[in-house]
Amino acid sequence: MENQLQNTMKTKIILFLSAIISAIALVGCASTGSSNTKSLLAASGFRERTPETPKQKELYASAEAYKIQRITAEGKTFYAYKDEKSGTAFVGDETNYQEYKKLAIQQSIAQQEYLAAEMRRDAAYGWYRAYGYPGYGYHRPPYRPYR
Repeated sequence: MENQLQNTMKTKIILFLSAIISAIALVGCASTGSSNTKSLLAASGFRERTPETPKQKELYASAEAYKIQRITAEGKTFYAYKDEKSGTAFVGDETNYQEYKKLAIQQSIAQQEYLAAEMRRDAAYGWYRAYGYPGYGYHRPPYRPYR
């Protein structure tokens, strides 16, 4: 009884630690968010531009880095993303922005489904091990008939 309780606690601890590790991995993925955002913007039809005129350079310098910003000029609305590291900006219109949002949501759902599948797999592994299925870390002692 006590041994079973210890195994249950170990399983819970392992599941808890795997959830924390998964969360850390997602935070690690967030640090590469800039390149991911650029990929999504390019796939959505945004065009990468380098500021050339003095006015463009001034606007680029005043823009907030690594954020999509809505800009209205001369009655037109467009969106810009400043990539400070490369010195460029991704520019697109309302259609491009809506496509970007759709792709970002699809990617978020895919990441959540992947994480849920990983957690289900880890939980199943714990159950199989707890009940001693062969091949999952539990080995039966060899058969020895009574003498």
